[in-house]
Amino acid sequence: MKLNQLSAVPGATKEAKRIGRGHGSGNGKTAGKGHKGQKARAGHGMRPGFEGGQMPLQRRIPKRGFNNIFAKEVVSINVGSLNRFEDGAQVDVEALLAAGVLKKRGDALKILANGEVTKKLTVKAQAFSEAAKAKIEAAGGKAEVV
Repeated sequence: MKLNQLSAVPGATKEAKRIGRGHGSGNGKTAGKGHKGQKARAGHGMRPGFEGGQMPLQRRIPKRGFNNIFAKEVVSINVGSLNRFEDGAQVDVEALLAAGVLKKRGDALKILANGEVTKKLTVKAQAFSEAAKAKIEAAGGKAEVV
């Protein structure tokens, strides 16, 4: 079977409604637009959400929340995910991105304490939890705040 031999399943496609083609089309006279009114006119210009002059829903519902434009995005990882690096490696944001541990670079990197680290690593990050720092140093590594 070739691509040019494929055909749609019967009933899957529908012929377009041909408007303004006379009485024989089944859409004669008003062409399916009813009698007069704003929607019957050519180029009827009502924007999305317009409710005929009634206060629109998006304006009736109260606003909620606040978006802080100065907020710093902190990406965090657990010490358990540091075990994929070799013994004695330098672990920083670039190394984590290259290894696929981080998906994107945030404004800051924080190391959290979930899991166990078994290798001696030098970890460079903007922040560490106290327990994470203790686990890295207990394994013989260094936790450096950048």
